Amino acid sequence: MNTLNRRKMLLQSALGIGAVAGMGHWAWAAERKFKLGACDWSLGKRQTPEAFAVAKQIGLDGVEVSFGEPGSENDLRDAAVREVYLKTVKESGLEIASLAMGLLNSIPYASDPRTEKWVEDVVDVMPKIGVKRCLLAFFGDGDINGDRDKQNEVIRRLKRVAPKAEQASVVLGIESWLNADDHLRIINEVASPAVQVYYDVANMTTMGYDICKEIRQLGKQQICQIHMKENGFLLGQGKVDFPKVREAIEDIGYTGWLIIEGATIGGKGLVECYQHNREYLQGVFG
Repeated sequence: MNTLNRRKMLLQSALGIGAVAGMGHWAWAAERKFKLGACDWSLGKRQTPEAFAVAKQIGLDGVEVSFGEPGSENDLRDAAVREVYLKTVKESGLEIASLAMGLLNSIPYASDPRTEKWVEDVVDVMPKIGVKRCLLAFFGDGDINGDRDKQNEVIRRLKRVAPKAEQASVVLGIESWLNADDHLRIINEVASPAVQVYYDVANMTTMGYDICKEIRQLGKQQICQIHMKENGFLLGQGKVDFPKVREAIEDIGYTGWLIIEGATIGGKGLVECYQHNREYLQGVFG
């Protein structure tokens, strides 16, 4: 076993990721209830504790919470803000599924010097609120697809922060337009179990990638979390074949959160759309 794989096993043990290899289709589904969450911005409550009330109304298990720049409203760097979130979580009976740095779409991690400190900040914050994963976004101005120089700079920056993330037993998940090969190049260059892929089935479908092949190629050790998403459709009514996604997830033994993003349509309210999405995923994933 090489050093990286050994370190990945140790970190995964710390994160409490269960193994389900060898189980059949329905045995696997019966043994493990997936936790379903939604992004706070998809719930119309970006970076506010109010997202948990909406999630509870929908019937979700948790919320992916935005982590903003210093001094922003409800900045989780502030102990008082963290206390509000933790109280909200306790009262709602839900969980913080993960954090997400969507601000990196407009303030690029690959080029803006401030972002290195901000990623260090989120590594500091996650253990204080019991969160193990944070999405690092690479879209819009932060896009690195097709730009090897930007990708290499991201690798250099992640190498610097990865030891701190390992020490904290947390994972930084890359969500981007990159294909599986480019994602794996970054992961292998950084060579840390604290840097993985946050896989978005709709984004990768938009790029024309074979998402089920990519999920299998990346594998459980490289995928920290998954967005269950459609653009302009409810889940199950768009381009993504979710039953096939389930089969791919079964094959790699992934048992983490499924986070709903997007997947709303005109003529239906947000809560109604997300109740449909929740019920659909429960039907598909067991």
